[in-house]
Amino acid sequence: MRELVKLVCTECGEENYYTTKNKKTTPNRLEIKKYCPKTRTYTLHREKK
Repeated sequence: MRELVKLVCTECGEENYYTTKNKKTTPNRLEIKKYCPKTRTYTLHREKK
């Protein structure tokens, strides 16, 4: 039931992280604050379809 998803930085647009999520418990897009190595700051990363 877990699905592999890409996390994309909202500021620079790069795909920095891969993670898994449970589709039953989180049907919406995942949003996590993670470190972006390009901008060297903590930014919001969203799930890419």
